[in-house]
Amino acid sequence: MSYRKRTAALASAAALAGSAVWMAAPVARAEVVDVNYQCKTPIGDKSAVSPIDIKGVKSGSGYRITMSWQKGVSSSPVELGKGAMTPSATIALGGADSGTLAVSGPANDAAIPANTPIKISDLSGTYTPKKSGEVTFTAGVLTIKALGTTTTCTPTNDPGPSLTLDVGAGSGGGAGGSAQGGGSGADTGAGLPQTGPEDSAVALGTLGGTVLLAGAAGALWLTRRHQGVRADR
Repeated sequence: MSYRKRTAALASAAALAGSAVWMAAPVARAEVVDVNYQCKTPIGDKSAVSPIDIKGVKSGSGYRITMSWQKGVSSSPVELGKGAMTPSATIALGGADSGTLAVSGPANDAAIPANTPIKISDLSGTYTPKKSGEVTFTAGVLTIKALGTTTTCTPTNDPGPSLTLDVGAGSGGGAGGSAQGGGSGADTGAGLPQTGPEDSAVALGTLGGTVLLAGAAGALWLTRRHQGVRADR
């Protein structure tokens, strides 16, 4: 193979390596969404708005989905002692999948004073893809059980998805993760750290671009070196 052909092959290989790294980047989108809950309680109807964050982390052939509340919802006319309140919820699936995902969490680890918004602990569940494509995760019904009573809180403002994952049926698809908070969520004073797939995509894309530039620079250096040697002759 001639010198020029070897140089061209090196540059092509670097370009392909960069493209492969970029194409391997996972696809996921997330945002914190304000959800207007209307709650049916033992002492009457109540309402509250809470920003909801849903994260997805790859776990085996599926995803570990975690739903978080940034503000408390509902309240109790009496103090709820430690372990007296147990929350659970559903997450509505959309896009390439349908139905609901049940998530649950631990009982309250500290007493909740009377007439104080009830802070819900993080609720988690496992999602196993049944179809390939983009699947959306939207806050559904919240259920609070305490002191032998049940409070049901239903979203009434038709909230948008808090998480979108590009998945593969039975395989869990690309690596999942949380993305930055944003969208219609309440301003918490500082942006949430970006630690999810969108950041992985940027990092991998940057790596691919670096590989491409390094390969091109190497090819240019070799070409100039070869021309210099020929000039000396």
